[in-house]
Amino acid sequence: MLVLRCRQGDDDAFGELVRRWQERLWQYAYRLILSDAAAYDIVQETWCAVVKSLHKLDDVSVFPSWLYRIHHRKCVDWLRKEKRRARTAGPLTDDVCTAPDAQRSDNEDLLEAAVRKLSPDRKALIGLRYKEGFSTEEIAAILKIPKGTVQSRLHRTITELRTLVEQESHE
Repeated sequence: MLVLRCRQGDDDAFGELVRRWQERLWQYAYRLILSDAAAYDIVQETWCAVVKSLHKLDDVSVFPSWLYRIHHRKCVDWLRKEKRRARTAGPLTDDVCTAPDAQRSDNEDLLEAAVRKLSPDRKALIGLRYKEGFSTEEIAAILKIPKGTVQSRLHRTITELRTLVEQESHE
């Protein structure tokens, strides 16, 4: 397995691991952070942490959730730092550039606008479940919360999304 080869110091295996996961990690960070440059920085920090602690991973079959747990913590750390910086330095400038996509439907635009209004914690839940496809058990492991908490938070988040989409559609 690729992870085992990485643990043995195989640089080619690590390069392949990065190639397989890099884009997904960036997308997850971008959905939470909404900054292209910051998302890349966070992904880089994640890979540095993976290199430092891969030898501690006992069960390589849990690598995806282990990787996302590290990555999620890096995203949360970034959000906390930016929140502190914003309190002391004033409002942040938004460096997000988005181009309209002619292929998108109005419903997709409404849903995306609603998701952007969610808290980072709720964006993380939605992203892990519906974009990354993790199970409730895997999300619980990534976020280090009980399975029942994941289920109830997902339910509340979906309810909130429905309300936000309705509001967006009436604006």
